[in-house]
Amino acid sequence: MLLLISFSPYFCTMLYIVPTPVGNMEDMTMRAIRVLKEAELILAEDTRTSGVLLQHFDIHTPLLSHHKYNEHETVEQMVQRLKGGQTIALISDAGTPGISDPGFLLSRECARAGIEVQTLPGATAFVPALVSSGLPCDKFVFEGFLPQKKGRQTRLEFLKGEGRSIVFYESPRRLLKTLEQFAEIFGAERHVSVAREISKLHEEHIRGTLSEVIEHFTKTEPLGEIVIILEGASETDITVKAEITNNKKQNRNKEQENFNPLIMGNGKSKNKYK
Repeated sequence: MLLLISFSPYFCTMLYIVPTPVGNMEDMTMRAIRVLKEAELILAEDTRTSGVLLQHFDIHTPLLSHHKYNEHETVEQMVQRLKGGQTIALISDAGTPGISDPGFLLSRECARAGIEVQTLPGATAFVPALVSSGLPCDKFVFEGFLPQKKGRQTRLEFLKGEGRSIVFYESPRRLLKTLEQFAEIFGAERHVSVAREISKLHEEHIRGTLSEVIEHFTKTEPLGEIVIILEGASETDITVKAEITNNKKQNRNKEQENFNPLIMGNGKSKNKYK
């Protein structure tokens, strides 16, 4: 079923997804402040963190906790509130909700229920990190946080032949280990940019090959929120990966033929019911 939803220029009942600053309070837009003041309820990832933001901008709208540990239980209640005419704003601790933060589930259920969802333009960490990286930003892939254990190696192997710039989020305590794993899989000469503390006082961008950046963070402990921009694979790397994948498929097909119990040595089927 096709849903066609148009937005009124006036404040009306809907779910507003509101970006909040990733570091500098001056990154808060005037529209975001107005929407948060006029909403009847604000859903916040951490009410203590968001309370500081609201106090700074003199916003007194009631707060309700909405995070990855309770969103499955509360989403239906929020949909019913919206259907009942309430206007709700969703914020995360920093940046745009839904980008490696809670938000997708509520947005999806509202869309399914025919409830208007409007996301305000605003702060997010990876866009300034990508544009400042010096790596191609006309086409890119956003991966966010990699799996910490299960599926991590498989995901990185899959990305080995990705030709576009790749965006990752990472914690400072895992950064060095992640870069070393990248060097092992993508090659130590692949270029990378590591951005930290985006929009904050000590914002920093470390650029170079993986081996050079690993050397830097071996000597200098990484601090703050981290965004990694990894250079995409070269045409040669993509061709080599395609050839390896094709060879693996051919080998699997040959193995299946060799172990097929219905095939005799002369190539004829042993199935007497054929």
